[in-house]
Amino acid sequence: MGTESNSLPDATELPPDHRSGFVAIFGRPNAGKSTLLNRILGTKIAIVTPKPQTTRRRLLGVRTEPGWQIVFVDTPGYHRASGLLNQRMVSNALKALPDADVVLWMIDAERGLDDLEEEIAQRLPAGRAVVIAVNKVDEVRKESLLPLLERLAQLAPGSELVPVSALTGDGVPDLLQILVAALPEGPRFYASDTLTDESERGLVAEFVREKVMLQTSQEVPYSVAVTVDSFEEKPDRNLCVIKATIHVERDSQKGILIGRGGQKLKSIGSSARRDVERLLGTKVFLELFVRVQREWTKRRGSLDEFGV
Repeated sequence: MGTESNSLPDATELPPDHRSGFVAIFGRPNAGKSTLLNRILGTKIAIVTPKPQTTRRRLLGVRTEPGWQIVFVDTPGYHRASGLLNQRMVSNALKALPDADVVLWMIDAERGLDDLEEEIAQRLPAGRAVVIAVNKVDEVRKESLLPLLERLAQLAPGSELVPVSALTGDGVPDLLQILVAALPEGPRFYASDTLTDESERGLVAEFVREKVMLQTSQEVPYSVAVTVDSFEEKPDRNLCVIKATIHVERDSQKGILIGRGGQKLKSIGSSARRDVERLLGTKVFLELFVRVQREWTKRRGSLDEFGV
């Protein structure tokens, strides 16, 4: 699941009008980009939390059907960044746009439009097809939707507007049809059974970070990175033994993560283990450690080390 297959199908096996291409999912934090990607793929590869800046780097997800293949690129939320970590996240999002065949701009219908959305509209690359997914329409009254759609049509003239709910799946089939129609004709980029090019180690690290974000508050979630130290498969025992380290910036954060008698760390590990077992389809023994790496969010070398 985690890596692409080495054997691509022969082009003669595909219909002559087969379409394929890259779709960059772009928008502000908490617009529902990662939730939409998981919904489209039918499985969880992108972590999701209510906290902004959950997604830190680009994540590729592939949906393949007989007549088409879409390679989605989930991006960090676009925001006005101040620190080095946030600046790197915004840079990662913007770098995905020029290489995309289609930009899928995600809008939170509940939040509506503000100055940041106006700024995002200016960031949309010229010469690229833009489709606007107006998300969370199940949470807003229909009469309040029309002014939003009219303003979006002004901000991105010629773009397709598609009301959706990434959470329930409403409107997602229509969205996929519109995206496919906007793609060029061509062969697949990945084998039909590929879901992502992210390694299993990388997905495990993200699942652990998600649980940290969900179970901690204040500054802790934004000061955390996770690395997988060892990943040992034991097929004879239907078991995978994984050791991972949660990196924080201060001793006080380490204490919060470990908790009284180690209970917080145990809770994070148990919750992450369940997701990892679903991912790998096997039993998992997950051992977590916490390490203080001071001011890592302000050091370019540390950001590179943690893949941000």
